[in-house]
Amino acid sequence: MFRYGIEHEVALLRADGRFADFTDVVFGEVQSVVDGLPEDAADYPGLRIGDQGIKRKRWYVEGYERFDDDGELVRCDPKGLEIRTRIHDSVEDTVAALRADQQLLDAALADRDLRTCVVAFNPVRSDYAIEPPLNPWEEKHRQGSPEERTAHLHMLTYGPDLNLSGDEIADPVDYARKLTHYSPWLVPLSFSSPFRDGGPWGGLSARTHLRTGARPAALVFLASEVGHVPSDPSLTQVARLPAEVGRVEFKAFDACPDPELYGELLSLLTGLALDDSLPGRRTTPDADAHRHVAGAGLADDDVHAGTGALLDAAACALAGRPADLDRLAALRERWARRWCPALDLLARWEAGEPVVGVRRTRPA
Repeated sequence: MFRYGIEHEVALLRADGRFADFTDVVFGEVQSVVDGLPEDAADYPGLRIGDQGIKRKRWYVEGYERFDDDGELVRCDPKGLEIRTRIHDSVEDTVAALRADQQLLDAALADRDLRTCVVAFNPVRSDYAIEPPLNPWEEKHRQGSPEERTAHLHMLTYGPDLNLSGDEIADPVDYARKLTHYSPWLVPLSFSSPFRDGGPWGGLSARTHLRTGARPAALVFLASEVGHVPSDPSLTQVARLPAEVGRVEFKAFDACPDPELYGELLSLLTGLALDDSLPGRRTTPDADAHRHVAGAGLADDDVHAGTGALLDAAACALAGRPADLDRLAALRERWARRWCPALDLLARWEAGEPVVGVRRTRPA
C-alpha cells in the first residue's frame, strides 16, 4: 500500500493585483494569517515542526531565515506560504485535503490585503539579494548540505514536494535515482512559470531553468546514514522524524493551479514506482536537459515522445488500479494536447488580463 502527501507552495498578490514577495511583505504580516488558521494536534507526529517553530500548522510562512552570530533567529524574509497535507492512504484523500486547506487559507485572506496565486517563479524579479551578507555562524550553517548552500534560490521559485512511501517501493534509493533520470520528461506536464522580470522570458518554466541541477529532482529519507549516497545536490537525507523514513519526494514539478493535476501526477509517480521496465538511473539531475525542456516543453517532439513513453510504462504497471488509471488517462489527454498550465497563463497575458502580478502593456 502506498501513502501520499503534498507540500504545495503558493505565491501572494496584493488585493490590487500586485505581486507580493519579499520586497513587499514582512514575516509578521503573513504569519498573522497563519495565526488565524486552526492548529490540529492530530497533524503530529506526521508533520515536522522544525527548529524555529515556524512550521507549527499545516500552513506556514515559507522564506529565508537570518540568524545572529550566536545562531538565534532574527528575521525571516517571506516568499509566500506553504500548505502541506498529512500523510494519506490514497491519492483522492490527499488531493481533497489540499483542496480543503487551500479553501481555509483563502477564507482567512478574504478581509486582508493579500490573496493567493499559483505561479512557479517570481514573475517580477529574478534575484534575491542576501542582505546583509551572511555572518560567520550563518556561513557555517549554510554549508551543512548542498540544499542549505543553495537555499536562497528557492526564494524565487514555487513548487510542490509530492511524497510517496510504502512497502511497494522495494528500494526507495533506486526509485529516487529513477525519478532523477526521467525528471526532464516528467516536469513538462506541470510547467507554470512563463514569466520573469515582468513579462514572458521565452520559455515555459523559469523555475526548472534556474533550479534543477543546483537543487534535487528527487530526495529519499533514510533511517540512518546507512545507505547514504554522497552527491551534490543530495539524493538521500537522514529522516528528521520517524514518519519520514522511506519517504521519496519528487521536488522538480512546478506549482500547479489545480490540485487535481497533482493527483494525476501522483498516479504517474505511483506507476513509475511499480514499473520494472525503465532502465534509466541518475544520482544527480541532468541540468542541461532540464534547461532545454524548460524552454521547449512538450512542443519538442523528442520530449513529447519521452513523456509519452513514461505514461505508457506507468499505465502497464498500474493494471488493476482503476482510479490511478483514470487519473493517468486525464494526464494523457493533457499530454496529447501538449498542454501545461504555463500556456493558459500566457494566453491570459496575451489577452491583456492581469495575471500573477504582470500585465501586457499594449501600444496606444
